[in-house]
Amino acid sequence: MSPSTDFAGAAGMTTPTRRHKKPDWLASKIFTVALYGSCVVFLLLIAGLVEELVRGSMLSLRTFGLGFLWSSEWNPVTSQFGALPFIYGTVVSSAVALLLAAFSGVLAGIYLAEFAPRRVATGLALLIELLAAVPSVVYGLWGLFVLAPFVTNWLGPLLQATLGFLPIFQGNIFGVNMLLAGLILALMIVPTIVVVTRDLILAMPMRYREASIALGATRWEAVSKVILPALRPGIFGACMLALGRALGETIATTMVIGNRPAISVSLFAPGYTMASVIANEFTEATTNIYLSALVELGLLLLVISVIVNGAGRLLLRLLQRSA
Repeated sequence: MSPSTDFAGAAGMTTPTRRHKKPDWLASKIFTVALYGSCVVFLLLIAGLVEELVRGSMLSLRTFGLGFLWSSEWNPVTSQFGALPFIYGTVVSSAVALLLAAFSGVLAGIYLAEFAPRRVATGLALLIELLAAVPSVVYGLWGLFVLAPFVTNWLGPLLQATLGFLPIFQGNIFGVNMLLAGLILALMIVPTIVVVTRDLILAMPMRYREASIALGATRWEAVSKVILPALRPGIFGACMLALGRALGETIATTMVIGNRPAISVSLFAPGYTMASVIANEFTEATTNIYLSALVELGLLLLVISVIVNGAGRLLLRLLQRSA
């Protein structure tokens, strides 16, 4: 082959590359600009949300100050408002839900990814994903008419008979209570934890399983000592995502928690959450101070969500350092 032919061939091979070089560069540039633009728009939306909440709650902030956080009085007639019962109800119900959902959700995700037969895993995964699409009002109705009698007549007396020495399981069992709200929230957020855990385990490279089994580990030991520690950040992030939904859930919680602005150690007593009181009383706020107090509750809910996520990230970093 002559040098001219080689040169022509080389030119023929490089010409398409040069032709496609500019469109590829332009597409990459457009994608980068769109990506940064989306981030800026998101930050502007968050800033606008915070500004609107602060502006709407300014009257309540000036009137009650920091006392709004630890005051337990909520009386629209006398214009006396305090957020402590609602903060307590939000934190306790979400904590109960996360405790139940994280334990059962991670175990269910492990079973679907590692131990369940393929057909069973596919069917169960589909059903669990469908649970995430069920409207919250349906969960509330089911909890009110099905789960509430079960808790009152069976679960509550059983817990008092076995764990009655704990303050959280003492006292009268009301038909709607904090425990019932925690159970409903757990049922609503567990699909998120199950699906994310299952997808993370399935995406884990097979060589980790093969290496641990080759060293003599059982299948469960390979999962518990190799796979789960490697996937700890992802699972922890799924739990934080689920907790964020539990903190802001409104309709289902409103229907089953009892809506009483009081603080009680017992989980069988009624309670109230910040999202529930905003949904219940926002249309009834006839005075400026009443409306401003409700907006401040929304601001507190946003602050609590940010604090919880920040604390979760800090805890995850500490766990990774210790490991």
